[in-house]
Amino acid sequence: MNKYIVVNQPEKWNFSIDNITVISSQDYLTNPKYSLLKNARIFNLCKDYSYQSKGYYVSLLAEARGHLPIPTTKNIVDLKALKLVRIVSYEFDDVIQQSLKNIKSQDFTLSIYFGQNVAQKYKNLSALFYKHFQVPFLRVNFNHTTKWNIQSIKAISEAEIPVEHMSSVREFANQYFAKKRYDTAKVTNYDFDLAILVNPSDPAPPSNAKALKKFIEIAEKMNIYAEIIEPKDLSRLSSFDALFLRQSTEVNNEAYTFARKAQQEGIAIIDYPDAILKCCNKVYMAEAMNNANISTPKTVIVHSNNRNSVLEQTGLPCVLKAPDSTFSFGVKKAKTKDEYNALVTEMLKESDLIIAQEFCPSDYDWRIGIIDNKPFYACKYYMAKGHWQIYNWKATDKNDQDGDADCLPIEDVPKNVIDIALKSAKLMGLGLYGIDIKVVDGKLMVIEINDNPNIDFGVEDAHYGDLVYTEILLALKKRLE
Repeated sequence: MNKYIVVNQPEKWNFSIDNITVISSQDYLTNPKYSLLKNARIFNLCKDYSYQSKGYYVSLLAEARGHLPIPTTKNIVDLKALKLVRIVSYEFDDVIQQSLKNIKSQDFTLSIYFGQNVAQKYKNLSALFYKHFQVPFLRVNFNHTTKWNIQSIKAISEAEIPVEHMSSVREFANQYFAKKRYDTAKVTNYDFDLAILVNPSDPAPPSNAKALKKFIEIAEKMNIYAEIIEPKDLSRLSSFDALFLRQSTEVNNEAYTFARKAQQEGIAIIDYPDAILKCCNKVYMAEAMNNANISTPKTVIVHSNNRNSVLEQTGLPCVLKAPDSTFSFGVKKAKTKDEYNALVTEMLKESDLIIAQEFCPSDYDWRIGIIDNKPFYACKYYMAKGHWQIYNWKATDKNDQDGDADCLPIEDVPKNVIDIALKSAKLMGLGLYGIDIKVVDGKLMVIEINDNPNIDFGVEDAHYGDLVYTEILLALKKRLE
């Protein structure tokens, strides 16, 4: 195959490469002989790849002529696409953090020449970027906040290469052009685009950072483009086909707004606005489970007229819940009648109705994960150290903030636990739910139906691994189909 290096000004080309012809971009674009070439590989090293520049047209016409250009027009456009840069950020994150861990400054620039860097320690990282973007001269800027992040990725010209790098670049060029085969960039046509809503300020996020990364990695393998979006990105939601909520859900926060907009625009969702409205309100849940004859702790809907008779049914201590309490926020325990009266007075200022339940102590709660009426993970959540709940937000030591967890195969869970979990989830319809169940003196009691249950790396996926993420992504895919 004939090889041509196309540059803006051949007379300023600094490299001596055997068996390769160096020509100008003007010549390649306008001389008829190049349009008639067969079996040509075009190395486009123009100084500018911007849209409709000579560099852009060299790759575009090379493709039209049946030549093999590096970079392709798709590679050139990819450099401008924030979407692809974000994919790279997540896909390369482990290599980025490992490669740059010893850098002390807040900013770092990686210059990549023909897939290599002048420092051997950045060889793997440089090769990864080249493989994705296929641009001979590439510059990646990073900055460090809590970790290293990609700030920008751009093509550079030969003129932008520092003088002290030139000897290495000549060596890289000779190695590069001597190759008989060249990597081709990965071309992906995704089945659909998925937005994963995450609030960076969430005090109790339903998925940890490693789980979010897992969702993106597995989505990529399933031919799904997945991108983390934040509450400020509501205006971008319409550009996605599906929405997965990984922000704590409340009726009055962004999660509901996103879900409602997605529903109005026909975007596939997990979870539906109805599920948020129902599951986030303990008053609704108490009434619904009572009507469905699902066993719960003794539960009373408390209001100003019945507050003085509640303890006759629940006894002491009793648990008081705000209607929209999540992750143990807004859940209090009254040990005495005075504590009960003080807490009820305070809570009724915020809501006309609250929930009182008998206190049912246990060493652990079952959490059964249900996706579209199918159990797909099972955990035992143990109480936080020295505390009566799974979460102890007042713990001074973060390690004591939540209890341990065991993840088990579904078949090892007692059948009656799975049955009551499925019955509870069906009250809500299709969706992703976490059903919390206690076993007290041999009796099963449903404590909570969570519409936005935790999927944390190392906890809910501890037994089934990638299958946990796959099941959720398949459910979204099914909604679209």
